[in-house]
Amino acid sequence: MTVAAAAGARLLLIDDDTDLLRRLSLHLRASGYRVVTATSARHARARLGTRRFDLVLSDVHLPDGDGLALFEDIRRQHPALPVILLTAHGSIPDAVEATSRGVAGYLTKPFDSQTLLRHIGQALQFAAPTAAAPSPGDAAWRAGIISRSMRMHTLLDEARLIAASDASVLIRGDSGTGKELLARAIHLASPRAAAPFVAINCGAIPEPLLESELFGHVRGAFTGATSAHPGLIQAAHRGTLFLDEIGDMPPALQVKLLRVLQERAVRPVGATRAAAVDLRILSATHHDLDAALAAGQFREDLYYRINVVHLELPTLAERREDIPLLAEHFLRQLTQKYGKRLSGFAPDALEALASANWPGNVRQLQNVVEQVCALTTTALIPRTLVDRALRVKPVDALGYAGAKQRFERNYLIQLLKLTAGNVSEAARLAERNRTEFYRLLQRHGLTPDLFRGDGPDIEP
Repeated sequence: MTVAAAAGARLLLIDDDTDLLRRLSLHLRASGYRVVTATSARHARARLGTRRFDLVLSDVHLPDGDGLALFEDIRRQHPALPVILLTAHGSIPDAVEATSRGVAGYLTKPFDSQTLLRHIGQALQFAAPTAAAPSPGDAAWRAGIISRSMRMHTLLDEARLIAASDASVLIRGDSGTGKELLARAIHLASPRAAAPFVAINCGAIPEPLLESELFGHVRGAFTGATSAHPGLIQAAHRGTLFLDEIGDMPPALQVKLLRVLQERAVRPVGATRAAAVDLRILSATHHDLDAALAAGQFREDLYYRINVVHLELPTLAERREDIPLLAEHFLRQLTQKYGKRLSGFAPDALEALASANWPGNVRQLQNVVEQVCALTTTALIPRTLVDRALRVKPVDALGYAGAKQRFERNYLIQLLKLTAGNVSEAARLAERNRTEFYRLLQRHGLTPDLFRGDGPDIEP
């Protein structure tokens, strides 16, 4: 049994021959794999859109398409997912073409089970990271990234593969999408994980200070330099240097950084000798660097040095399925900070969060959750607080639905006041049964106890 099988790798098996599907599924499950089946390309695409797979085995001839076309779709959506094609009418030219297009394996039916298992094992081993990196089941490296989104899981699969190499990575994404979190995850999944991860925001530090922070300086290099400072590039020796918002780096410093990447050595300000450095560069930006290149604002040679591999982080609006998960995660963190015992968000509050625009992405969501956590006076956070934090305007006072809701609430309050909180009497006056009347009270957040004895007044 392969290592991947022992780890329970999940396979997607696609074929319109149901007897073959059943036989292969039984054999692969007996070998330690988890198997999901599909009988058409459409069915397979639906499966791929709802869960993660470690490998796909597909027949070349499907009732609604061919395996190579499906493979091209998979490669666009899931670049790190290996695909093995199965065919009853294979030829050498077909196999050569499939392999040249990136297919992990090409088997002609009938094939023996050991040959199939060998191809699966080889494809999984080739797709897996090196031994120095975490195994597919080890999630510690990406523990800071909370997500159930298929798009994010595909991105993380790519990040885990990239982490095993020393290639420079450019992470693109809007502000607040989590570029530094992804960079840190890549570092933790890499062979450099035990060495320092050093981050600097190139747009947050004035140019004269940025040069000293990055490259360091010797004593007396400039007024105020009373002692030597090694700089962040040297601090990241044997580890990872993360240059956030590299698109804001001044042109003069772009030249110096390029020299560091070419020579693998850094010369501090005022020094006559360079010091060797061994580090990996990860960069991030929310700018369009291609436009900056065209405008002459970013060096082309540096661009190709830092952009060996690029990863694109989706906006929060593009991964809405993660919003409730993230909101609850932030709420759990903040309950300790504010010393409150909170049970969560009301269903309509979560609905408001999930449907918001989120121009500030995950960072904005975290701020909204902190605001409602600080202001709530109930264990269950209501929608009104969420709308306030999102600056959602209240319903128009002249709107029919709002007017009807206010009339109904005021009517219930008057009945409860008149009957001193006696629900049976109030329901009789309203000509409603007791169960229906209780549902109305719950809808408007009214408790009969508040109207009994000297309970607090309720403002309509």
